Amino acid sequence: ALKLRAGDKHCLVARSKCYLKLGDTENSLKDAEASLQNDQTFSEGLYQKAETLYTMGDFEFALVFYHRGYRLRPELQKFRLGIEKSEEAIVNCIGSPSSVKLEIKEDLCFISRQAESKKANQKLQTKLTKDQKWTRKQEPARNPKTERQLLGELYADKAYLEKLLKDEDLMESSTKQGIKVADLVLSGISYLDARSEFWQQQKPIYARVRERKLRQQRWIRDKKRKPAEVGRYIMKSMEDIDMLLAGDCPEESCKKAERVLKTIQGWPDDDVPNKNELIGNLHSCIGNAQLEMGQMEAALQSHQMDLEFARQNALPDAVSRALDNIGRVYARIGKFQQAIDTWEEKVPMARSSLEKTWLFHEIGRCYLELNKAEAAQNYGQKSLQSAEEEGDVEWQLHATVLVAQAEVKLKDYRSAIISFEKALEKAKLIHNEAAQKAIVTALDDISKSFIEELNERRNQDGKQKEDVKNSKEERGRRKEGGSERESKEDGSRGEKKGRDGRRAAEGVRDSRARPGEAQ
Repeated sequence: ALKLRAGDKHCLVARSKCYLKLGDTENSLKDAEASLQNDQTFSEGLYQKAETLYTMGDFEFALVFYHRGYRLRPELQKFRLGIEKSEEAIVNCIGSPSSVKLEIKEDLCFISRQAESKKANQKLQTKLTKDQKWTRKQEPARNPKTERQLLGELYADKAYLEKLLKDEDLMESSTKQGIKVADLVLSGISYLDARSEFWQQQKPIYARVRERKLRQQRWIRDKKRKPAEVGRYIMKSMEDIDMLLAGDCPEESCKKAERVLKTIQGWPDDDVPNKNELIGNLHSCIGNAQLEMGQMEAALQSHQMDLEFARQNALPDAVSRALDNIGRVYARIGKFQQAIDTWEEKVPMARSSLEKTWLFHEIGRCYLELNKAEAAQNYGQKSLQSAEEEGDVEWQLHATVLVAQAEVKLKDYRSAIISFEKALEKAKLIHNEAAQKAIVTALDDISKSFIEELNERRNQDGKQKEDVKNSKEERGRRKEGGSERESKEDGSRGEKKGRDGRRAAEGVRDSRARPGEAQ
């Protein structure tokens, strides 16, 4: 890029960063200064130069350029942080300014002499004789414990390189590129020595001890936090807990909430004015996380603790929240009647039509699970009414489906088909393809059930008609049998009358023949 556009300040800063990562502070500083050649107010160049100087251990000069950048771009936090870390490093090296008393003793030409001697020493170090290639100048041995603390993981590397120096044959050899192994080893050790010296200046051992003491003092001071600090801590913690739960990390959310709960419980009531409300809220967060992890009993216990805190401190919103969550846990573990009782207690506390919509819908679902279809239908209609008041089409869809399912349970298939068709229209309106497929499948099943019911009714009607016809025929046969018996009886009565008539006629004739007898 620099070949195509020589002197581009952004490219120079980028290359300076790369040199700094490689530990080549000299070239890093050159590129940083080159980026400022045509524009002394280039903030990125100022910051990169300050960073390079800081890495080189020139904390005072680094502080100068951090300040220049901060004056130009006070909104950039990195300059402020650079100022802080430079000042801290200077204090670590020379102590607090208040403890240093300056005295005028002589001129300041010794500074230039010091710089010259430093350059001379650097030149001497680069010109090592053959005998000095793998023999280092005897320096006062640093305490291994101190060096280990300063170098950390790199201490093992330094020990390894020092061990290699003792192998004279290896030191005489060269790499494929023609570089002496001795030069590589010595440069590595020199770099680690420079780093340990830098880290010693930046944060010496005594400064680390001092830092521990400061942390302890800060911890003691934190016990008496300011209200603003308490508010920021609580707000940030609650946001983190919610984000972890929303991001499918319920276990981390639960742990975070438990830590915050323990911290707040240790604070005095004066520091946290709404302490009880906050403790209840954290119990609620813990319960929600436990519910997501499938720990139902623990979740129920956490939400009941939330409810207890809310009732003790007369917090109606918290009571409503706790009842809501307890009902959800009961529904998840299949205790539908307890869920219904809990949610019905919450109904008067609902503040919006949307909240009522959800509440009525869930109660209706529980009644449907208990095979109480009439109650489910009733709450489904309530949910639908609240959703229409709110103008929420999605909840109108859910409520309409609930009503339809209740009507199926009641075997009112005609009404169920009408309700499902309404639900299908709402699903199309909000482009919910999954709901559309489910409703179409339900409509097919209901249509089949409806046709079967109609066929059964027809069969029953036909059977009833046949029974009526048979009963009529039976009655007709019974009537015909009765008339035959009557005609026979009439015939016998006629014959009898005929015989009686004949007998009477014969008697008359006899009386006429024998008048005396007749008289």
